[in-house]
Amino acid sequence: MKKRLQYVDGETLANTILPPIRFVIHELLPQGLHVLAGAPKVGKSWLSLWICLCVAQGEKLWDFPTQKGSVLYLCLEDSYARIQNRLLDLTDDAPGNLFFSILSEKLHEGLEEQLESFLAEHPDTVLVVIDTLQRVRNPMKDGNPYASDYRDLGVLKQLADRHGIALLLIHHLRKMNDDDPMNMISGTTGISGATDGNFVLRKDKRSTDTATLFCTGRDIPYRELSLAFDENTHRWELREDSQEPLPEQKTDPLIENLLSFLEQHGDFTGTATELAAAIADLSGETIQPNVLIKKLIRRQQELSQLGISLSSRRTHTRRELSLTMVRVGCVSNDGKTDSLPVSNFPSQPSQLSQTDQSDAISLSQQEVSQ
Repeated sequence: MKKRLQYVDGETLANTILPPIRFVIHELLPQGLHVLAGAPKVGKSWLSLWICLCVAQGEKLWDFPTQKGSVLYLCLEDSYARIQNRLLDLTDDAPGNLFFSILSEKLHEGLEEQLESFLAEHPDTVLVVIDTLQRVRNPMKDGNPYASDYRDLGVLKQLADRHGIALLLIHHLRKMNDDDPMNMISGTTGISGATDGNFVLRKDKRSTDTATLFCTGRDIPYRELSLAFDENTHRWELREDSQEPLPEQKTDPLIENLLSFLEQHGDFTGTATELAAAIADLSGETIQPNVLIKKLIRRQQELSQLGISLSSRRTHTRRELSLTMVRVGCVSNDGKTDSLPVSNFPSQPSQLSQTDQSDAISLSQQEVSQ
């Protein structure tokens, strides 16, 4: 029997509380599959190792906050002795949640199972780096380079999405220059098409220690980071960011009223109409239930930072919102569980369907025969 097409109507989609995008490196590296490409000996491995350190320690990468968690670095072109020397050059306090391996199986020959096993043993993992992509690929067999690139990266993307991690592939550039650095990534457009983000580290001149990191992706704005390599610290230092910092936004009065309500009354479960009425009683300001839901969906990230967990579910008679005060000023988990897909919602790209999420929205799926 043929599989049926799953779909959702616009009204349901607009009013469904879906998980917000989670970042391992804020505004730079969201969960999903990414490629960092550069010429040989340009400094990709130094940058990769420092990224791993920052995430494992929960420290900022330049001006970008990181989500602390375990990190796996497959440094497949190095020895443990070389990695040890680099690690000691970068830090005096190597974290115990940063793991290294210099040997692995290849794609379709056991690599996926090895990664699955590691992630099962270390469920707090937020980042996996494979250095380099070519080391885990086999020679093309079907004579179609695009299909081969897309298929191989598709396997890794599914793994990253399934576990809610960022998977960063270190890769090479073509020798031929191009006005668009992204066109210099080695391979076909199947690589850039399968990834969620692409980063190109390109030196200004081969003999200099300055470079530009070109960044683009589905969930990040295009930006160019001007970097300089410090021979003493062995770190790429940030000189300039093409993206202007966003002006500090004032907290929406609705969020302030919602926070006051939860602090006074505790957790809330009820309809949007009931929540709107409760907030109106507290603030004296009326807000329409449909406007309230839209604002809550738009402000999920801000709510999370305030320690407010937002979810929804449909009962037999009504749709209920649930707001739980976790802990003001912090997020109570690693952000991975918050990015799980909504129960019974048609499978979302970049996410794995689950059927047992009690705090998620229960939507009746609509199907149509193909």
